[in-house]
Amino acid sequence: MHIEQLALKNYRNYEELTIEFENKVNVILGENAQGKTNVMESIYVLAMAKSHRTSNDKELIRWDQNYAKIEGRIQKQYSSLPLELVISKKGKKAKCNHIEQQRLSQYVGNFNVVMFAPEDLSLVKGNPQIRRRFIDMEIGQVSPIYLHDMSQYQKILQQRNHYLKMMQIKKQTDQTMLEILTEQFIQTAVKIVAKRFEFLRLLEKWAQPIHHGISRGLETLEIEYKPSVDVCEEQDLSKMVTSFQDKFNKVMEREIERGTTLFGPHRDDLLFFVNKRDVQTFGSQGQQRTTALSVKLAEIELIYSEIGEYPVLLLDDVLSELDDYRQSHLLNTIQGRVQTFVTTTNVDGIAHQTLKEASTFIVESGVIKKVN
Repeated sequence: MHIEQLALKNYRNYEELTIEFENKVNVILGENAQGKTNVMESIYVLAMAKSHRTSNDKELIRWDQNYAKIEGRIQKQYSSLPLELVISKKGKKAKCNHIEQQRLSQYVGNFNVVMFAPEDLSLVKGNPQIRRRFIDMEIGQVSPIYLHDMSQYQKILQQRNHYLKMMQIKKQTDQTMLEILTEQFIQTAVKIVAKRFEFLRLLEKWAQPIHHGISRGLETLEIEYKPSVDVCEEQDLSKMVTSFQDKFNKVMEREIERGTTLFGPHRDDLLFFVNKRDVQTFGSQGQQRTTALSVKLAEIELIYSEIGEYPVLLLDDVLSELDDYRQSHLLNTIQGRVQTFVTTTNVDGIAHQTLKEASTFIVESGVIKKVN
């Protein structure tokens, strides 16, 4: 799949923009703070209905305006698909093929993207929240059910935390209500955990040969899911439920004391091992970067294996962060297969045929022009 046309209205520093792209590498050049990352972000938001840079949607709306609109024409294998997302202070409205979608979980997944930005290099060494977000965003693209389960989970978690806070300050004492909320919480949590196990096993399958290639055959990558409850991939849902209930019985008093939920998918993590050593703790910066790059390239293959089409790849200011060898490996992998967007201040020092054949755009003060 690829995006043929992008139109923005009142988005960040763009008052109005309509631009067409070719199904190859598109390089967006510009100095910092001119709007090149905003173009990249808008493509991501069109696909995911949320930004990778902020959780506050109001930041996406141009100063002094009431709404922002992103429209895109997506070319798929057998059809052309118009998408539209309107972001206002009241919320978001999404249209797919001119039909408004009742839920965002029905909208996400129509257009698939993989984003690789400098912050993704912290996927390995950053905090667990970054890795959880990564898992959730990627599974959500290929599984609408997972998005729905996550949405339910967040609502129940919020209710449960509120009730625990009430119990902490002695405004509530009814333990039966806590048990009812916990039962709902566990039923949703185990579905999420089971799906994460399944996804990470697939991701590892695709990432291992890629990592092996980038490391010139010297390293083997393993990805391990680390749940906050003692469950494993081999268990069925009923056994997972029992493990979650056991955990609740152990931590209930502490949860009431602290007024918050101490276990569940929102506290899980994942670990990366290279040659059996934890990369976060013992890996060199080069190994950490190779791991992050391998995982991102594996995402592309995983999405292709799930939906039969390659996603669009967004490389936001990341090529300059990779050495020549990793740059070449990345560009060789995507050459001729994946529509790719590259933002950079300049292409000096990136001597690769893929970029020489790319469409080039220059951005200055929120105005974007095609050069070739």
